[in-house]
Amino acid sequence: MRSPSSAPRPSSGGGIGAADDDFAFYYSFFQDPNTAAASPLALDDALALAMPRRKRGGDDDDDDRKDAHAPAGAGAGGRKRSIAKILTSLAAIEAEGHTDSAGAADASRRELALLESNADHKSQAMMDYYAKMEGSFDADAQSEAAARSKRSRLSASAAAVVAAEEGAAASTAANSPPRAGQHQRRLWVKDRSQAWWDTCNSPDFPEQEFRRAFRMGRETFDMICEALGSAVAKEDTMLRAAIPVRQRVAVCIWRLATGEPLRLVSKRFGLGISTCHKLVLEVCGAIKSVLMPRFLQWPDEAAAGRFKEGFERSFGVPGVIGAMYTTHIPIIAPKISVAAYFNRRHTERNQKTSYSITLQGVVGPDRAFTDVCIGWPGSMADDVVLEKSMLHQRAAAGMMHDACLVGGASYPLMDWVMVPYTHQNLTWTQHAFNEKVGDIRNVAVDAFLRLKTRWACLQKRTEVKLQDLPVVLGACCVLHNICEMRGEELEPSSPDPPFELFDDDTTPEVPVRSEAAKHERDSIAHNLLHRGFAGTTFF
Repeated sequence: MRSPSSAPRPSSGGGIGAADDDFAFYYSFFQDPNTAAASPLALDDALALAMPRRKRGGDDDDDDRKDAHAPAGAGAGGRKRSIAKILTSLAAIEAEGHTDSAGAADASRRELALLESNADHKSQAMMDYYAKMEGSFDADAQSEAAARSKRSRLSASAAAVVAAEEGAAASTAANSPPRAGQHQRRLWVKDRSQAWWDTCNSPDFPEQEFRRAFRMGRETFDMICEALGSAVAKEDTMLRAAIPVRQRVAVCIWRLATGEPLRLVSKRFGLGISTCHKLVLEVCGAIKSVLMPRFLQWPDEAAAGRFKEGFERSFGVPGVIGAMYTTHIPIIAPKISVAAYFNRRHTERNQKTSYSITLQGVVGPDRAFTDVCIGWPGSMADDVVLEKSMLHQRAAAGMMHDACLVGGASYPLMDWVMVPYTHQNLTWTQHAFNEKVGDIRNVAVDAFLRLKTRWACLQKRTEVKLQDLPVVLGACCVLHNICEMRGEELEPSSPDPPFELFDDDTTPEVPVRSEAAKHERDSIAHNLLHRGFAGTTFF
């Protein structure tokens, strides 16, 4: 049996915390059935010891002292009073706890209601602000639309007034000289001098000077303008007059003929730099779409027959309908696939890094192009360019039956391509054949030389973008054909030495790709020597 002195004592502190500790002790004591059963008196002793030493009033202290010094017989009444006080304290503590909980709950509800009220006020204020801003934006948009409409009406009326004043000034210019300081200018147009173009476009301008400037006579120029009129013409607007067709075509042809920078072309024709660049691309596109089907096309049966007769009459080689050659056009280093456009042969010869694209062409006996392949990178060999061209696909489809083309040593020998002998220790017959094949090939070389001489933009790196360059080169080939067909002679435009054509020949990986073509070449070479068509310059 545990004595009262050995039982654990609750905290003796005052207040609610001390009462809670006392309650925990009492609760644990009542829950111990062994202790309660062993000694009924232990409960009273434990309760007496667990009571805190607090000041509860005069009577309570007296009762405690009395109970402490009372005899043993009077202990039952004291214990009853102690138990009643304990129960009263527990009830007061519980009531105080309920009161505190109710107060905390009320405070929480009041705080939550205040927060909800503040949130409602803020939401309403934001909605009001948004409504005001939306109304302000709608008002600004309406005012801006009204201002634009007003400006457009003012611009239209101003243009009409300016047009009326210019018409009146033009009608009275012959009778009344302009006053000092008077200056007329069009609306939204920068003043630029077009005196040079006005002089060239005048009927009094000498024909020789016109031919030297545009690489063609006035009649040929007029024919081109008439053919391209519907494709390049623009309509006048309320604020400015459209550029005439003749001036558009002149800007393009002058740019191709001289290769001048766009800033100089702009000053010469009195137009903006971007306008000149746009005109060059537009006119070149119109030339490709309108004039190329008329002036650059593969020969039909009748034309092929005339070409065969012309080549055989001049060089003695039968079945030839064209001479083939591949040249390189210098370009600025592209931003992508730089290695593909690097021209190693030109770089080694000129000691300067060179990039180029290829231009493969087939030329008839009149030095006009019948087929062109433009745009493959300059690092490709001539035989690779030939394999990727439409000409090779046309031959694979059987359109080169009973006809052949003559090329240099950079092309392989095939059923429809005739090339010279390239091995060492040639016989007299083979030497004679190479001489005649070289003469036919020189027809294509001369055509490309005249092409680059006539259109100087092909001689140096151009400012045209790589994706637009095939259109420009195609336009140059079409204009070359027009000039050759109309008998336009090359006029020296400067005292500089004439342009020379440099294109290094490559060697194909497989120089002979047809045994039948090899036997046919031997037969042609034998006939040339024994029929007296071969020359004697090889001796």
